[in-house]
Amino acid sequence: MLVFLACSVCLLASGQDELKARYDPIIQKLAARHGVPADLVHAVIKAESNYDQFAVSPKGALGLMQLMPETAMKYGVLNVLDPEQNIEGGIKYLKDLIKQYKGDRNLVLSAYNAGQGAVEKHNGVPPYPETRTYLKRVEYTNRYIKTKTIIYRFYDENGRLCVTNNPYYLPRK
Repeated sequence: MLVFLACSVCLLASGQDELKARYDPIIQKLAARHGVPADLVHAVIKAESNYDQFAVSPKGALGLMQLMPETAMKYGVLNVLDPEQNIEGGIKYLKDLIKQYKGDRNLVLSAYNAGQGAVEKHNGVPPYPETRTYLKRVEYTNRYIKTKTIIYRFYDENGRLCVTNNPYYLPRK
């Protein structure tokens, strides 16, 4: 019996490794595009859905990154069960949370789990047992989440050097 248990644990681990490998190219591409650490995205997906693209929570969150329908709509996700769309929506949401909470891992993940309102209401990590457990389950140990901000440099029509992180401020060609 003990041998069987060890084998079933191995099967579960190898199945999860296969799923992680399946989604890794998408995660690497989208994480790099949006400047969010890929290992953070993997940790959130593992904690949220364990790499099940069809996961549905009791509260109505859907897909790999367990997006609520309102959040999916806000970030332009048309098909929440499509892995690429779901991951991109989740990454965009994480990126906004990282900016809002200045990269503080616990605040970012608490807001992802319990909502920004709960973090604001409690002026920090909410005292909810589910959120406290979630912070322990997410296997991302860095205290602060660093993102990559793209800096654009250009010369304006008067020859002055301009620097911005907003691509909408770039001169039109």
